[in-house]
Amino acid sequence: MYIDYIYLENFRNYNNLKLKLNKSTNIFIGDNAQGKTNILESIYYCSIGKSHRTNKDKELIKWDKSDCKIKINVCNNRLNKNIQVRISNDGKKYININSIKINKISQLVGNLNVVMFSPEDLKIVKESPSYRRKFLNIELCKLSKKYYYNLVQYNKVLNERNSLLKKWNKNYNEMVDIYDNQLANFGGYVIKERYKYIKQLNEKSNIIHKDITSGLEKVDFKYITCINNIKNPNLDFYENLKKNRKHDFEKKTTSIGPHKDDFLININSRDSRKFASQGQQRTLVLTIKFTALEIIKEITGEYPVLLLDDVLSELDDNRQKYILKSIDNIQTIITCTGFKNIENYINDKTMVYKVYSGLVKNLVDYLCKEE
Repeated sequence: MYIDYIYLENFRNYNNLKLKLNKSTNIFIGDNAQGKTNILESIYYCSIGKSHRTNKDKELIKWDKSDCKIKINVCNNRLNKNIQVRISNDGKKYININSIKINKISQLVGNLNVVMFSPEDLKIVKESPSYRRKFLNIELCKLSKKYYYNLVQYNKVLNERNSLLKKWNKNYNEMVDIYDNQLANFGGYVIKERYKYIKQLNEKSNIIHKDITSGLEKVDFKYITCINNIKNPNLDFYENLKKNRKHDFEKKTTSIGPHKDDFLININSRDSRKFASQGQQRTLVLTIKFTALEIIKEITGEYPVLLLDDVLSELDDNRQKYILKSIDNIQTIITCTGFKNIENYINDKTMVYKVYSGLVKNLVDYLCKEE
């Protein structure tokens, strides 16, 4: 899978940008706040229907404009896809795939798979469980429309149950039991799929992590959930909801379920949140992201597009070398502030662009202009 071209209109700081990418490595060089990350953001948006930087779609629209547009042409092994997005200043979005309007985000997800690596991804390792749940949800939604459906339905029922708990009296017991059955069905599926994904992470990550760390470290992941019987998660979850019902009534919220789950990340059997250095945490994120690449490749038959947002400067030489030697068969889009440490990896398959003030120029053209 690779992106053939990108067109942006009134997106962030771009008036009109038409950009053709190659199948290999594309590097965008420029100072901070010039628009490098905005290009990655537009690609990410066309992948899952939301930004990785803001929850407010209208923030993507250029100042004083009424709407913005993104058009991306995606080439893959099966059928090329033209994804078109328009966001209006009332926050509404309109998405077409091959000129056919889609009504649900689930119809978008999977048409353009990406894996993004940015400095903020350190939060997966060192911050609250919500960041790790978000990672699992995004990766699994890319791979399964059924997972997306069950997750959406689970959250809908969860909100309804919590609303009922806030105004509960004993006459609501029967209604809560109905919600518990629904939560158990949707949530049991979510838990089971997450558990399987963590198992895949464990199977594939150790080779990658050992390669990055020269065999000095072993990584493992453990899913932390409210159920014990993963073979029958629906029943187990339902029984636990019943046991916790009195507590939930008192707290007026649902205290257990996939919305509270977490996964541990261990290095050499020690909790990385407590014992990992900053460098080790970066290595863990690198391992997680490259393992996600391999899982997508195994399930879909092709690599996703890899987005590296200003991360090379955060990594030491060994980690940089691992990234740059591992992307030969993957379309990779890199943003950075300069050539330091990557000039030796630039070849005739690499496209290099200069980004400045919302403009993007092929570096050869830019240097000629400067002269």
